[in-house]
Amino acid sequence: MKLLKKEFVFTGTPSVPSCHASTLVRLADGTVICAWFAGTHEKHPDVGIWYTVGKDGVWSDARRIPSKKQIAHWNPVLFVQKDGTVHLCYKVGETIPDWKTMTVTLDATFEPSTPHEFIPGDRSGGRGPVKNKPIYTSSGTLLAPASTERGVWKPFVDLYDASHGWQKIDIPTNGRVNLIQPTLWEAKDGSVHALMRSNDGHIYRSDSCDGGKSWCEAYPTDLPNNNSGIDCVMTADGRLALVCNPVKDDWGKRTPLSVLLSSDGGNSFFEALQLENDEGEYSYPAVISHGDRLFITYTWRRTAIAYCEIQL
Repeated sequence: MKLLKKEFVFTGTPSVPSCHASTLVRLADGTVICAWFAGTHEKHPDVGIWYTVGKDGVWSDARRIPSKKQIAHWNPVLFVQKDGTVHLCYKVGETIPDWKTMTVTLDATFEPSTPHEFIPGDRSGGRGPVKNKPIYTSSGTLLAPASTERGVWKPFVDLYDASHGWQKIDIPTNGRVNLIQPTLWEAKDGSVHALMRSNDGHIYRSDSCDGGKSWCEAYPTDLPNNNSGIDCVMTADGRLALVCNPVKDDWGKRTPLSVLLSSDGGNSFFEALQLENDEGEYSYPAVISHGDRLFITYTWRRTAIAYCEIQL
């Protein structure tokens, strides 16, 4: 594994000093879009969703998604529909338990549509992707990894069916461990799997043998977790790449930030590369794959969004 590029796509300014929770997609022509939330600080009403477009190694000036209300924005998630439509989902709300999910699409010039509710009228604490990207399964089903934080944190998957729209599929838990922000992949045999952030010192896992329509009770893995965000992706050669802080403490340090690889479907991992290991916060990674490359963004000390390209 070789780090080919590392740069900042956004750095804080006096008026927008803090940023966090990035997401990215790569389009068919090689264009990369990255989004994040930024403002005075997390939870402040001036926090909005920002994004930039990278083409031929050059990033555009950051743009902000228009909003009519001064209310905190959170956790953008980008994904591309099969017809090429670029979607950007994000949360809004003064507090996390009361999140609503909003969404826009980006046109050919990357201008956003008017924001609208992901599921009109939903007041459950947020639907659709909560941090990590949705995936299409080999059967064509769209699965969005989701969770809510009302009382015990609860993970679920939003499954899209053309006949019934979005359906909320719970990931069962033991009710004692807080689990949120799943990241999904599909194995060669068609089974679908989720890894989740926890407050138990471990990354948890759940498995589905029916394409995401039902899930087993989440169980702990040997992977450490510091109660911070993770993300994974299946690579073109069939390996699983997981980006995380391999720290086993609830609300533990958010350093180092590492890329782990698995060649056995996520049963075991080894650390292939450390992206950061200094003191400070390096967190909330997003990872996608194309060919023999990984593309990763993450929070750099809450003052910048870092972007990396890695050759497998």
